[in-house]
Order: sequence, then structure tokens, then C-alpha cells
Amino acid sequence: MESISTVRASQDDFYKDAVEKYGSSLHRLASAYEADPDKRRDLSQDIHFQLWRSFQRYDARCSLRTWTYRVAHHVAASYVMRERRIFSTLVSLEELETIGDKDQGQLAAEQRLNVKRLSVLIQRLKPLDRQVIISWLEGMDAASIGEITGLSPGNVAVRVHRIKNILTLRFGQGGGYAE
Repeated sequence: MESISTVRASQDDFYKDAVEKYGSSLHRLASAYEADPDKRRDLSQDIHFQLWRSFQRYDARCSLRTWTYRVAHHVAASYVMRERRIFSTLVSLEELETIGDKDQGQLAAEQRLNVKRLSVLIQRLKPLDRQVIISWLEGMDAASIGEITGLSPGNVAVRVHRIKNILTLRFGQGGGYAE
């Protein structure tokens, strides 16, 4: 039987490894779920704490990446539902569907604005759709996203395709401006 200090050491090691490999992705995930910087820091802290705690149960039946994203997305989705401050503004895919040379400084400013507009559109998605598209944007394949969400890889691929089309349409129509 392992001692508590041995379990804690491996828990700490798993956590450090996960943060080293996926820390920037966890930050982007928190940003996609929470627009307010103070609340985003709280969400990020909660993600990190719950991730660290989760490694007490980690048995390596799935990859470290899958485990990390699964825990992080679960914490973030729970946070959104708990907060309910934007619950009434969450929309389904169907609802979202209905609804020259420049100097480098200006180009960079436009790129930041476009990223912010896209983030606002993503933040309006329901948690599962948000989870799917954020994972896809992080470079995950349909099978990996399916492991995290519980969806079949085929269902993930269809959702990604639909979300991309809808985001492209809404973005082109000027959607996503923060109010």
C-alpha cells in the first residue's frame, strides 16, 4: 500500500507535468468561459485546484492530455451553470444560426479585435458546444474531443463543422462585438 506522501508526490508530479504541457491551453479555456478578468482568475484558480485534486484518482487509463482537458472543461462548465449570470444569453447552435496595405500597429489592433469578437461569439455558446469548439481550436482531433465530452467522434465532427459555419456566418455579419 502506498504511503500518503508517495501518493501526494505523484499527484504533484502529474499536476506539474499537466501545467507545464497544457498551462497556456488552460488559460485560454478559462478566457473562453469567462469574460470578466477577475472572475476569470477565480475560474482559472478553481480549474488548477480541481485538476490538482483530480490526480489523486488518475489511473492513466486515458492520456494526461485527455484527463486535463476533461477536468478543466467540467470545472468550467459547472462554473457557467453555477454563475447563471449569462445563462439567459446562452444560445443553441440553431438559435445562433438565425440570429489595402495597413501599418503593422493597425493590423495588430484589428487582429486583436477579431480574436475578441470570436471569443465573444464562442462565450455565447452553450457549454457543450463551447467545449467542443475550444478543444478543436486547441488542435485536438474528434476522437480526443469525444473522450472528453462523451460524444462519438462522428458527432464531434458534425458539431465542429456546424459551429465553424455558424461562427463564420455570425462573424461575417459583424456579430461578437462586446457591449
